[in-house]
Amino acid sequence: MPARILSIRIQPPQGAPEPAGADAAADDGLWRMAEVDFGGVRQQVSLACLPEAAVGDRVLVHVGLALSLVDDDPA
Repeated sequence: MPARILSIRIQPPQGAPEPAGADAAADDGLWRMAEVDFGGVRQQVSLACLPEAAVGDRVLVHVGLALSLVDDDPA
């Protein structure tokens, strides 16, 4: 079942060094995390594989990693 992205944030891993510049963290796609909704169940997932993902997109998730964007059903 695809999940819908509710929010996106930048979350560096614990103990990671501070980014070099103020915008460095915002540009690092490896630290992008999303809160997604699986029909009422919310979960935090990584967007490291989907730098183009945006709030409202539907994504296919496997073990906490969003793997691909999913088109909405035309019906």
